[in-house]
Amino acid sequence: MEGTDPVNKKLAAALSGGAVLALALTGCTGDEGNPELDAWAKKVCDAVPAQNAKISAAYVAITKAAKDTTSTPKELQQADSQAFQDLADGYKARAAVIDTAGAPPGVEGGAKVQRDVVKQLTDLSAAYADLKKQVDGLNTKDQAKFASGLKDVSAEMKQVETQRKSAVKALKKLESGDTKKALTSQEGCKQAVASASAPAADS
Repeated sequence: MEGTDPVNKKLAAALSGGAVLALALTGCTGDEGNPELDAWAKKVCDAVPAQNAKISAAYVAITKAAKDTTSTPKELQQADSQAFQDLADGYKARAAVIDTAGAPPGVEGGAKVQRDVVKQLTDLSAAYADLKKQVDGLNTKDQAKFASGLKDVSAEMKQVETQRKSAVKALKKLESGDTKKALTSQEGCKQAVASASAPAADS
């Protein structure tokens, strides 16, 4: 595996900051919110633990594959492919929940921010789905071609990382003010904070 492991480590490093996205709708306070906004927050937060677990597990899988120097190209391909699929599914589910929940009630500009979050998460999901296709197409029978293909995947990850940061920024807009107070009073969002295990390279 010499020549492929360092590339995959770079890939894993690029991915490692993404766990923060699963937690971006959680905060540090537990202030009371109004009933309508609390009901909205419950819709959003109830699904957070399951989504967070799926996303975090995907990052762990990629990091593990990167560190395992005994993996064959085929095994590495399968591990990364499944991880990218899980990331695509996790962020798609996150977008669907926020889309279904609708705009936070009584929050000025909430509808626009909510729509932006849904779009950002949907685009991010699609980007990970594209990375899965790229990984699936790697030539695992030719060491040189496989290494070259991983470099291409790593380069593509830079674009995905930009999208991830945009999604985090959009989510933080959604979690500000009264919306944050409502979200942080929900058990699902509290659980996400408590159970977070993947490293967050940035916020």
